[in-house]
Amino acid sequence: MAATIPIQDPDLEFDNGTFDSAAFTAETLSSWQSLASIIDHSLVKPDATRLQVENLCAEAVRYRFACVMVNPIWASTAVHLLAGTGIPVGVTLGFPFGASLVSTLRQEASALLRLGARELGMMLPIGQLKSGNHQAVQRAIHTVVHLAHHHGVPLKVNLETCLLTMEERLRASELAIQAGADFLNTATGFASGGATPADVALMRGVAGARCGVKASGRIRTVAQVRALLEAGANRIGCSASVALVRELGAD
Repeated sequence: MAATIPIQDPDLEFDNGTFDSAAFTAETLSSWQSLASIIDHSLVKPDATRLQVENLCAEAVRYRFACVMVNPIWASTAVHLLAGTGIPVGVTLGFPFGASLVSTLRQEASALLRLGARELGMMLPIGQLKSGNHQAVQRAIHTVVHLAHHHGVPLKVNLETCLLTMEERLRASELAIQAGADFLNTATGFASGGATPADVALMRGVAGARCGVKASGRIRTVAQVRALLEAGANRIGCSASVALVRELGAD
């Protein structure tokens, strides 16, 4: 059962594949357009307004970000604004505490998918993980994975790493991957810490080539982005997206 899933060590009997971080970093930072293509342009603060969502979507179209990331209340607005642009809408789930009932996650995911969400960002059930209830963690993630994949939508699982011990980060990463997550994500930025290269490296070490690693939470400079990419991230989530691409030469 999920409660006894071992933490896999790729240096022993497991081969999870490899991810060429150096090559990916060089390609991604070769132009502002390449950087924009791996950024989730995000607006998930609780006081976000419709005007700010409209501006977010306009910026996403102008710079061709990978997607926009919003809270559920703004999902339909973003879907409408981005219709026909090719920019997908990503929506948070169980955000930012990871304390929702599985039935609530199922209902919310179903509603968001009907509204047109093309990516989902789910919070790890943090309290369940810290209580050692690994089966509940895996069941919650798998429930959302099943719905998302049925609609051809990827699922990112946010671990909020600053609240976890090293052992818990390793365990959470493996549980999320085995439940079918498409990305491991570092942090919300609302807790005591954001994305760090150390956490990204740990998550990539567990994931290998099995899934993506998204770095998010308090990312504001290209220097930070470079360090996170070199550690193994292949997606960046931030609200300072425009400043980042302008740092590389965008107008």
